[in-house]
Amino acid sequence: MSLPLGRRRLPLVAAAAVAALAAVLAGCSGSASSASATAGPAADQSSTVTVALTPQGCSPMPASITAGAVDFNVSNSGAGSVSEAELRTSDRSKILGEQENLTPGLSGGFSLTLQPGRYDFYCPGASQQHWTFTVTGKATAAANWQASPQLATAVSGYSGYITQNTSALVTSSQAFCQAVNAGDKAQAEVLYPKARVYYERIEPVAEIWGSLDTAIDGRWENPVTVASQFTGFHRIEQLLWEDNTLAGATAQCAGLIKNEKQLLTLVESASYNPLEMASGSTDLLGEASTAKISGEEERYSNTDLPVLQANVDGAMEVVSLLTPYLDRKDPSLLAAISKQNAAVTRVMATLKSSPGYDQTGYIEYSAIGDSSKKQLSGAINALAEDLSKLGQQVSS
Repeated sequence: MSLPLGRRRLPLVAAAAVAALAAVLAGCSGSASSASATAGPAADQSSTVTVALTPQGCSPMPASITAGAVDFNVSNSGAGSVSEAELRTSDRSKILGEQENLTPGLSGGFSLTLQPGRYDFYCPGASQQHWTFTVTGKATAAANWQASPQLATAVSGYSGYITQNTSALVTSSQAFCQAVNAGDKAQAEVLYPKARVYYERIEPVAEIWGSLDTAIDGRWENPVTVASQFTGFHRIEQLLWEDNTLAGATAQCAGLIKNEKQLLTLVESASYNPLEMASGSTDLLGEASTAKISGEEERYSNTDLPVLQANVDGAMEVVSLLTPYLDRKDPSLLAAISKQNAAVTRVMATLKSSPGYDQTGYIEYSAIGDSSKKQLSGAINALAEDLSKLGQQVSS
């Protein structure tokens, strides 16, 4: 899910649609990179970079291009231990674009508009995990979206939404961890999914800081493969539901809250643009309709339904903020998105229960049949396809 606006080619979503969110950071902590990236519709003349995932690594071919639009074509022809490629800033602190979940035989990719500088290609699990990628030439001009009052207001609203939900994430996680620290396992299990939803709403932004995202939300074997590095929400989830214990959960909670507070500091000093918002919403639902629909996100607690709903909520908040602009620019697209969102709402309504599994308002995810999962995946994917058209509208 990711940094500057890249377009992932996820299996069920239109290739030109799926984008990894990029935040243009202003004054964030950590070392700054001289390189930067923005994303948007590829120019008529774009460069193509091929990245083959192998047990040895992910060497980009060519390893140097000129600044501008670039399509990254990623494929896996037989690397069982390597399934992901990420383009990061040279200091490796932020993800600019990524393609995940490429098992042998699958291919995908993403697109970015890159500025001059040095970048880092990262493929976890390979014998050489980091590869240098260089962009030469002159910097390209950024779109002047600030000239539109509606877009400027939408960006301001999105910044507030991200900060508000990150703050709520910290507060709700503190309540969850209070139950953990008090030894109240039953209450902790009730509060766990209530804290998770705030992270899932802001996930396109949170993923920008890759190592922090992994520390908070990393799942075992995706991408964490070292036991000592398995921390955060899902490690606590495993303790509560699979191991049936609170032993070790207090220390995990302390780390979780610390990392979330760091995330809050970062988002408070970040800035965004309309294309990042649009692409991030598409990426969020693209991942929801493919990887998350399998149940791998909340594999121990089976609280996947509130997570999926939070993903939809985060994406539709972007639509809500862009509505005044779209009312003038493309009301038919706005109507189509509304129709698809209503379809998702209808499917989700069939999966509700009062008070629901762990009081989430939804049934336990493992109790859902394959046909219901397929229906839900199809509805979310259809919404993602319409959301994918937002980028063209806000950048033209």
